[in-house]
Amino acid sequence: MALLEVRDLRTEFRAARGSVTAVDGVSFTVDAGETVALVGESGCGKSATAQSIMGLIVPPAGQVTGGQVLFEGRDLVRLRPRELRAVRGKGISMIFQDPMTSLNPVLTVGRQLTETLELHLGLSRRAARTRAVELLEMVRIPAAETRLSSYPHQLSGGMRQRVMIAMALSCQPRLILADEITTALDVTIQAQILELLRELARETRTAVLLITHDLGVVAGMAERVNVMYAGQIVERAETVDLFHRPQMPYTWGLLGSVPRLDLVRGGKLRPIAGRPPELSEMPPGCRFAPRCAHVRETCQGRAPDLVTTWEKPDRGQLTRCWGMRPESEGGWLSTQDRHPYLSTEESS
Repeated sequence: MALLEVRDLRTEFRAARGSVTAVDGVSFTVDAGETVALVGESGCGKSATAQSIMGLIVPPAGQVTGGQVLFEGRDLVRLRPRELRAVRGKGISMIFQDPMTSLNPVLTVGRQLTETLELHLGLSRRAARTRAVELLEMVRIPAAETRLSSYPHQLSGGMRQRVMIAMALSCQPRLILADEITTALDVTIQAQILELLRELARETRTAVLLITHDLGVVAGMAERVNVMYAGQIVERAETVDLFHRPQMPYTWGLLGSVPRLDLVRGGKLRPIAGRPPELSEMPPGCRFAPRCAHVRETCQGRAPDLVTTWEKPDRGQLTRCWGMRPESEGGWLSTQDRHPYLSTEESS
């Protein structure tokens, strides 16, 4: 049984022109000790999915309107608020995108760490302080005991993110939701934070749901990838298969937008044309059709399902694309179509 199983999750938000669906039928799994990525452009529904899992979508502004979130067999969507609070922190922890707004500015780092330990683990004030020092040392913060009396604004961005990781690991959760944890950091600190998270997850056997728009981060961190677009999963594959045999034109576009060292000097990036659809005005067929260079009439008329388009004996790759169906089922895209996005022979 998977540690986390999200089944057909649906989350809606109220807007001026009525309700919009930010998460539309999303399904995926995370196994114990595994790192799974949720990838896509800003606004595709990644963070809303994580917040739905944690029970942080609060009515009337938003509401989980369908599906299940099974964590160790329990449906978190059906839990009462008190039961859900017991799961947060101890069972599932979340590292938010901006630690400056996630940490309380009027409480010291030490108090924010010890409060979690006292609440979930029942430690005394002294024992919680000792454990807090251990946690800060675990995330490589120097002079850890001194840092307990620091306020968030007295720390650098990288240090604040390390504190957030320490808080996430404090109660030894089985799953961490890491939401764009390197967005506000420079590349050197990004590498340090990602390496730290990878090491700690391996040492503690903690599963990670890595939410990011950066495929470079995915390549070095995740075992499996879910590509998300306009509220839906449009491709699912093991990481090695996604990079070597991407199936969805949207994934080709994401890969084509990433700077690469193996291209001829002077080669240009290939950004995805257009912009994502408004949640209140989704196209009737494939949601990526208005931006796709390979669109056909079929794409504009009917919405494709997420189906297996390529399969190995031990694993499959699922794609939401009419063109990538077998030729016998009307598919028309091939390896040659992918060449402009993935070729290492870029003309100058």
